[in-house]
Amino acid sequence: MPVPFFDITRQNNPLKKELDKALLDAAHSGKYILGPNVAELEKEFAIYCGAKHSIGVASGTDSIELALVAAGVKPGDEVITSPFTFVATAEAIVYCGATPVYVDINPQTFNIDASKIATKITKKTRAILPVHLFGLAAEMDKIVDIAQKNSLAVVEDCAQATGAQYAGKRVGSFGLGAFSFFPTKNLGCFGDGGAITTNDAPTEKEVKVLRNHGSREQYRHNVIGFNSRLDELQAVILRIKLPLLDSLIEKRRNNATLYYEQLKGIKQIALPFEPEQAKHTYNQFTIKVKDRDKLQAHLKAQGVASMVYYPISLHLQEAFAHLGHKAGDFPESEAAQKEVLSLPIFPELSKAEINEACFAIREYFQQ
Repeated sequence: MPVPFFDITRQNNPLKKELDKALLDAAHSGKYILGPNVAELEKEFAIYCGAKHSIGVASGTDSIELALVAAGVKPGDEVITSPFTFVATAEAIVYCGATPVYVDINPQTFNIDASKIATKITKKTRAILPVHLFGLAAEMDKIVDIAQKNSLAVVEDCAQATGAQYAGKRVGSFGLGAFSFFPTKNLGCFGDGGAITTNDAPTEKEVKVLRNHGSREQYRHNVIGFNSRLDELQAVILRIKLPLLDSLIEKRRNNATLYYEQLKGIKQIALPFEPEQAKHTYNQFTIKVKDRDKLQAHLKAQGVASMVYYPISLHLQEAFAHLGHKAGDFPESEAAQKEVLSLPIFPELSKAEINEACFAIREYFQQ
């Protein structure tokens, strides 16, 4: 039985009539840019995240950049973040003219090691940008405490973690939250899309100005802004899916439980870790295994799809060579890049498919 890594059609097909009607209504409305569905989604998403405000933007990458700009990050500043993440995290910092300052990860969680952040703070540090990787919240109590003691902004990269919780609060409610609505995310649309959450009213107004060419009034441009507005049609899709999000996350968590039950006895595998104070959303179910590439090849031969997130840490990427890092600078991140393997976990995955994937994994280790 082939086991796909992700199949969005299984989620969309039961919603076809509702999606079709809503999309046609929006298409015929003639209101396509910053229309009523964007405004309603912003209200609904803010409530969901436990934030006072939400602003729709064009992509997850834009959400990080605009949040950093709104937080006051300027050329010459430094922003502390993780080297083990998607490139957009550090790209957004560079777009601002700032420098990414990496802190190694906790090998259990794959998130930035909060205990090492303070040593990287300098006079140039303007913000901390933790990444809630794979759907697991970073240690936000410690990070917020460090930020407050050093008068730093906190911008959360929530791209993979919509709905995740830490100490009973949803991500995006601790600082400025940057979200992605890419189709493979827990809450995804039919293309690119993103949002920024904040509890600060002036920041909300500033982001709305930034996303619309720096304009507070038509044809009057107060600052150099961006063209980064969430599409009305994408907002329609997201409004239909948002009420389903918690149930979809629970399906992911149930799938994760099946994996735990079937793989916990394999000593060669390190399973995902969920701290007591966190609620993992399992945007990815990522294991660690020493002979990762051989296991992945075996799974492929058995028809089981898998993915490697991420094979090269950011400090070793050619695009960031100007920062002067070398192999060995962030050993935990470098160890992870050689060992991580993400297994299928999407909500509509069947128990039979998970059984098939686990059988193939057990078969490999019994050889």
